[in-house]
Amino acid sequence: MKKSPKKLVISAGEFEALQDRIKERNLTDSDYDVLLGLAEMVARLREVLAEKETSIGRLCKYLLGAPTETARNILKDKTEPVRKKGAKPKPRGHGKNGAGQYTGAARVRIEHPALNSGDPCPSCEKGKLYELAMPSVFVHIVGTAPLKATVYERIRLRCNLCGDIFTPELPEGISEQKYDDSATPMLAILKYGCGMPFNRIETLQRNLGQPLPASTQWDILDTAAVALAPVMDAMVSFAAQGTLLHNDDTSAKVLAFLKEQDPDSKRKGIFTTGMVTESEGHQVAMFMTGRQHAGENLHDLLKRRATGLPPPIQMCDALSRNVSKDFQTILANCLAHARRKFVELVERFPDDCAHVINELATVYMHEAIAKSEKMSPEDRLAYHRLNTEPVMTALEAWCHQQFAEKTVEPNSGLGKAITYLLKHWKELTCFLRVPGAPLDNNICERALKFAILHRKNSLFYKTQRGAYVGDLFMSLIHTCQLSGVNPLDYLTWLLKDTKALQSSPHTFMPWHYQDQNR
Repeated sequence: MKKSPKKLVISAGEFEALQDRIKERNLTDSDYDVLLGLAEMVARLREVLAEKETSIGRLCKYLLGAPTETARNILKDKTEPVRKKGAKPKPRGHGKNGAGQYTGAARVRIEHPALNSGDPCPSCEKGKLYELAMPSVFVHIVGTAPLKATVYERIRLRCNLCGDIFTPELPEGISEQKYDDSATPMLAILKYGCGMPFNRIETLQRNLGQPLPASTQWDILDTAAVALAPVMDAMVSFAAQGTLLHNDDTSAKVLAFLKEQDPDSKRKGIFTTGMVTESEGHQVAMFMTGRQHAGENLHDLLKRRATGLPPPIQMCDALSRNVSKDFQTILANCLAHARRKFVELVERFPDDCAHVINELATVYMHEAIAKSEKMSPEDRLAYHRLNTEPVMTALEAWCHQQFAEKTVEPNSGLGKAITYLLKHWKELTCFLRVPGAPLDNNICERALKFAILHRKNSLFYKTQRGAYVGDLFMSLIHTCQLSGVNPLDYLTWLLKDTKALQSSPHTFMPWHYQDQNR
């Protein structure tokens, strides 16, 4: 055990005076003792942070280290080249969007003012003109308010004899309600899809001369949530029948819970659970905010599962609270979580961590090949058994060897990372035994960014009702994105036919909208 540094007592004034003497290059003999104590304190602080693997260490890694966790950024010159099969050079264009990417844009066909197909050529006067298959395309983008108001001034005429007043009808397609059906989806996307707080939307709209108070925004979304609740319920029932379930938690804050907290209750935490399920070839995202953690929300979901169905595959990290205690699942753990434990230690144990990260890079390379070739679950399993299982078997043997030869201290940071890998080896290698089992929980981690973005910008929900409305719109919006559907168009479609929606909500899933509007 290393000695703890001597306790250093120095006042703020003395510290400022020391800084001045350092700038003037005029140190005294006692200053060297102070500087030595500061150096020992910094060195010890670094060791403690590394040993405890605290969130502060991860924050330092984020601020000062590699921006991403790719092997190239983490290991630098220690990375073994891993190339994807048939890798192609990066295409030209520097990330610019072509005209085909503007799927929601209006398209205007412009005819030539003087010429038509079949006319003689004005240049050579011999040939005939014909229309090319590819038109000349120009994209023009204008700025406008997210919610744009139009004031209709209807001229009123009054009879000077009988006094009757005659007012023209509104233009076709304009309803008598102030807020169009498309206004609610735009608000929902700004608030729960992009993380903009109500007050920020209010400021933006007011600055653009089209005011929309924060309280009015909430009233609009709260009313719409009542109409959309049957669709959300039908989506949850559909998700409960899924063959693959991803789940995880992130922290949340609901002010009503904090104010009404029971001092005798052991449950203090507030969570937002994110779930992504796959069923019948469709993916569904769901969010649930409250006192329950991921395992309890999974329990509630599986209660709606039809009897007789086989257990679903469940992908999550190794926390026990992610698992339902009463319903059986085929448990798979996230390989990216296990990898991250070595990523956090790469500066302290560069060679050992580089070995593990490079081995896992090979595993992900084979997974990328399986995805690019669109293998069936059975073919993917056979491919991984042939190509990936030898890599994982060698990695497991290497982990046991480190402890057997006593080259790694079990209580060190590296020892704990290896222990985690071995302890959950069966769940981490589920993809080598079960067709369709994923490698990691990244799809759920990405889904939870919706809740994290809302938490970072809006900070909290005020009531349980506010949390429910947020969960509902986040679920619908992210499910649209997973299905490749425009959430603005989909939510507008729902709100235009709420009566039919109430009677048969299961026919109003995002993929049904996609099928009807192809």
